[in-house]
Amino acid sequence: MNRIIQWVFTATLAICSVGSVQAQVMKAADLEKYAKARYGERWLDAAMNLAKGLTLDKNESLTYQQVIEVPGKTKLQLYVALNYWVTATFKDKQAITLNDKEAGCIIVQSTIANIAEHIGTLNKYSVSITPVIRFDIKEGRLRVTFTVQNYDLLTDVSGGWLSVTDDSHKTYGDSKRKMDDKTNAYLYDEQWEIAKHYPFVEKDPQKRTCSKALVMTHAYSNAIMDKVEEAIKHGITGADDDDW
Repeated sequence: MNRIIQWVFTATLAICSVGSVQAQVMKAADLEKYAKARYGERWLDAAMNLAKGLTLDKNESLTYQQVIEVPGKTKLQLYVALNYWVTATFKDKQAITLNDKEAGCIIVQSTIANIAEHIGTLNKYSVSITPVIRFDIKEGRLRVTFTVQNYDLLTDVSGGWLSVTDDSHKTYGDSKRKMDDKTNAYLYDEQWEIAKHYPFVEKDPQKRTCSKALVMTHAYSNAIMDKVEEAIKHGITGADDDDW
C-alpha cells in the first residue's frame, strides 16, 4: 500500500462551512480500542512518538494523505464506488460539500464527537473534530486528503476535580448538549489550534487532553483510509461488483 503521510499546519482552509453530521466510520469507543491497540495506552508517550514523524510547515493544519493504486479501474468506476461508500458512511447529505464528477473530486466535512475527554483540576474537556476529507480521482488511482484545523472543545467549568461549583450544579461535561445551546452557564465552546498545543508545544497545561486528541485524530484518519481502500478495491457489501 502506497501511503504518503503528511502532517501540515495551515492557518486558513478555503472550503465550505463546517457540517454537524456524525460519521459512521467508527464509534468513539471502538476508535479508542483501535488507537490503544496500535499506539499503546499511554497517551502522552503515544502523542510524542507520533510527533517525531510529523512534518510541520508555516500553514498550521493537520493533514494526512494517502494515494491508493487501483490498477484496471477506470476513473468512472472509482467515482461510482467512492460515491457509494460516502453515501453509506455519512448519513447527512450536508456532509458532502463538493461532488464534481468531471473533475473527479469529492469533499466531505463531518464531525466525530467526543474523541477525547479529560477531567482537569478546574475544568472537564470533551474534544470533537471536524475533519475535511477530500477525494481526488484519476484513472486507476485515488488520492485521499484528511485535514483537521482545530480541536473543538466543550469545556465544563463545573466538572474539574477542584471546581468550586456545588454538586447540585455539576454537569460533568454533558457532551450531548448541542453546540449552540447556551442555556447552561457552566458549559461553553472553544477551539484549540493544534499547532499551539502538546506535543508541538512542550509546556501546555492541557497536554493530557491534547495527547489523547492527537492520537485519536491520527487513528481516525487511518481508519478512514483503510475503509476507503477496502471499499474501492473490494466493495462495501461484497456483492457490488460488475459481474451480475
